[in-house]
Amino acid sequence: MPFRDTAANPLKPVRSAPPPVVRLAVAAVLISVVAAVCFGIALRNLYVLTGASNLVVLAVCVVAALAGWIPLLPALRAVTRAKERTSLMRQDRIVEARHTAALGRESASTSLGYAAAVFVLAALLAFAVTNDGAIAQTFLRGSFIAEAWEDVLKAFWVNVRVAIGAEILVLILGLAIAVMRMIPGPAGRPLRILATLYADIFRAIPGIIVLYLVGFGLSLAEVPVFRDLPPIWLAIFALTLTYSAYVAEVYRAGLESIHPSQWAAARSLGLSYPMTLRTVIIPQAIRRVMPPLLNDFIGLQKDTALIGVMGVIDAFTQSRLVASSVFNLSPVTVVAIIFVLATIPQSRFVDRLVERDQARQRAGSS
Repeated sequence: MPFRDTAANPLKPVRSAPPPVVRLAVAAVLISVVAAVCFGIALRNLYVLTGASNLVVLAVCVVAALAGWIPLLPALRAVTRAKERTSLMRQDRIVEARHTAALGRESASTSLGYAAAVFVLAALLAFAVTNDGAIAQTFLRGSFIAEAWEDVLKAFWVNVRVAIGAEILVLILGLAIAVMRMIPGPAGRPLRILATLYADIFRAIPGIIVLYLVGFGLSLAEVPVFRDLPPIWLAIFALTLTYSAYVAEVYRAGLESIHPSQWAAARSLGLSYPMTLRTVIIPQAIRRVMPPLLNDFIGLQKDTALIGVMGVIDAFTQSRLVASSVFNLSPVTVVAIIFVLATIPQSRFVDRLVERDQARQRAGSS
């Protein structure tokens, strides 16, 4: 223990504060315990509120409560590392002590991260059981979810058909608009202006307004062909108008990202402008814009929930019909669950494409 000279006692010891790794480890232990206790209390309140006497439900709650103590494991490892660090410092093994302290800080940080997640789950459970479980009874009532699940799932196939049909048309129309915006020379100026106006207008108008105008306006105006189309095809047409504007900008960004040397090389080989686009530029551009294209399609898929404004019985409309009959919003939660299950795999697929593209770029630059 270090000493310092003082007038009162020249050999009075200096009590130094515990090292940071010790304080961090102790804090991790305390926070982990508090988080686990809060999570266990929230689970207990949820179990009591549901009034379930099923052993399976009880077993699930017990397992979940035990899982809430997982953050305590790295916290205890951090405490062990702190003790090892103190022992190594007494032996003047400075390098090993620093390495052990770093491992202890990492374990403590891991514990704090998991404890934060447990706190969030406990807060969500507490929110669900608040007001005598009014939240859970309004949005998560199991009997109503089971009753609505089959009908809502059948109606969801309407959303799937609309999304697939619109995506196919959006790929074609969006590419055509992007190419029109890039036609060079004075001869292409009128088409460039029209394509720019289209993209600006339909990006500015909310999609639900386009759906409403197309769904009812074309029928009221008795426009040939459109007046005889079923509502599903009108919904596909309306979503195509809206999302083609966004996809056209994605295509244009990809086309403009191609180096001018690619254009020059293709034209020097005698390829015409359309042939250069079709065989050289567009294939490269599409590979580059695939992730943002898929992101736009995820947004399109979610916006199919708006087609109910046109009178189409989709998943959301069906859930509202069931909800109005039982005076509960649990059937609408079914729609949210279905969209989550359909969207998350696509999001992960987009992330995978982005990672693969970044890896390809790093390999090409090395």
